[in-house]
Amino acid sequence: MSHSHLPAEYWTRRHTEPVVLDIGGDVGALVLYTSPALHGHEIEVAPLGSDARRVHSAVLERSIGGRTVYAAVYPELQAGDYEVCCADSTRFTIVGGAVSEVRITS
Repeated sequence: MSHSHLPAEYWTRRHTEPVVLDIGGDVGALVLYTSPALHGHEIEVAPLGSDARRVHSAVLERSIGGRTVYAAVYPELQAGDYEVCCADSTRFTIVGGAVSEVRITS
């Protein structure tokens, strides 16, 4: 995967810095946990029934409380029902002012 707007090291290094979320009102956020096999991949999510409104985020290696996790963070999603656009099509709900956490296996 290549992203010209960020150096290559960004995608491969462990991220220890906090993530800024823009939640409140009818806007929530998602932390999507994955296996290490998806490190560096971009994963799309979309509101149910609205494939045209897909958004993506990269799975990064993150350090949380001394533990290593692989996760994509979606810092600003409108409240509603969503689907992960990949093989397992996991569904989840975003609640305004809250952070949803989902784990996928593929």
